Amino acid sequence: MENRIKELRQERNMTQEELAVALCVTRQTIIAVENDKYDPTLKLALKIAKFFEAPVESIFRI
Repeated sequence: MENRIKELRQERNMTQEELAVALCVTRQTIIAVENDKYDPTLKLALKIAKFFEAPVESIFRI
């Protein structure tokens, strides 16, 4: 599953650590998701979409 998390994070001038804190996950989780090494749970995907104020479908592509 591809995603736009890195792009969206960089648009907001956020570090991986800042995003991780905002989402209550580890920086390693953000790194893994951004590098397509880990598919987030539905709960985390919805949290990410809410944080970026965007539909899940616009962030994640199957």
